[in-house]
Amino acid sequence: MSGAEFDTYTKGKTLYFGRGGEAYGAEVYLDNKRVRWSFLDGDCKDGRWYEDGPGNICFVYEDRPEPQCWSFEVGGSGLIAKFKNNPESLDLYEAQDVNEDMICLGPKVGV
Repeated sequence: MSGAEFDTYTKGKTLYFGRGGEAYGAEVYLDNKRVRWSFLDGDCKDGRWYEDGPGNICFVYEDRPEPQCWSFEVGGSGLIAKFKNNPESLDLYEAQDVNEDMICLGPKVGV
């Protein structure tokens, strides 16, 4: 999937992903290739994505500046993501696109 195809498929959506039959995380796809990721724990990380060569979509986040690159394809029930940084990693699959906001809790503050 090219960057343009990925942008068309994801922009404006909140996609939930699964891995190995379990919930894995969710990502909100915003304008200008911006994203917001959560492992469904209420802790959200802002980032952005970019195309790095044919078929590589890479993400960088506020707490992880090193690129995490994936290849995406559309399967029978949605996106399938293959982690390029570790080919032995299990694929992620699109569990659902929901029409609601992902829950992001405020920043953690201490005393």
